[in-house]
Amino acid sequence: MSRGARLTGALMLAAAAAPLAAQSQFSVRVESVRVDVLVADGGRPVLGLRADDFEILDNGVPQQTDLVSFDEVPLNVILVLDISNSVAGERLEQLQDAGRAVLTGLRKEDQAALVTFSHVVSLGAALSKDLAAVRSALGAAYGFGETSLIDATYTAMMVGEADAGRALLIAFSDGVDTQSWLRADAVLDAAKRSDAVAYGAAIEARESSSFLRDLTSLTGGTTYKVESTRDLRQTFLKILEEFRHRYLVSYTPRGVSKDGWHRIDVRVKNRRVTVKARPGYLAGTS
Repeated sequence: MSRGARLTGALMLAAAAAPLAAQSQFSVRVESVRVDVLVADGGRPVLGLRADDFEILDNGVPQQTDLVSFDEVPLNVILVLDISNSVAGERLEQLQDAGRAVLTGLRKEDQAALVTFSHVVSLGAALSKDLAAVRSALGAAYGFGETSLIDATYTAMMVGEADAGRALLIAFSDGVDTQSWLRADAVLDAAKRSDAVAYGAAIEARESSSFLRDLTSLTGGTTYKVESTRDLRQTFLKILEEFRHRYLVSYTPRGVSKDGWHRIDVRVKNRRVTVKARPGYLAGTS
């Protein structure tokens, strides 16, 4: 398959979700900005916070917090899984087991989807509450080919935002991207406009993708290094649990430009806690 054909396939998958996804992008077509925020004290999540507990600065300008939700908005979990040649056999079985563990941890109102990638990006299962269909697609995956992580990530972001829920991308790759057609900087710019939060898992002993680290940093997630695919089940469940303990904070930007990069600083008033959130968002249509 040619690189042009692979790109066309990835873009066709993304295009199916893009019209709906655009409705939730940061300040591009809507006024409200949504930020997923993890508040921790000594490594433990801090619960029970309200809107007036948060302080938000947008490009240094204090903002009024409109709403804080916790464990109320359904999750859209997109598994973005590397099934290239190097993840064949037992490693693939361990990856599939980790994916199934995440699906088991979802609630009846949550949705899931599966995007797999080698040198081909495939939407194994569309975003749905039908978790049995996602499990079936996960079980049917087999290892082959090379790696197109960047193309797969773009597809997964669009799939995740094709619904009003909170989009969580859980991405695994055991190496660097070798086959993507899309430019990393263009996909990272898309992530800056997106509500999706991306977490990653990569094999510690292998050369890992700087793209994955940049993606998770820009969206407020984390890239975890694991010793082997045997550790993926525990890591995936840790990601899901952490995401469930995040607050969804929203505000309507006031006193700032409608275009360009907006740096966000989220704080909790009168508390010495650790706050993790995306560093900012990209607004405007350019």
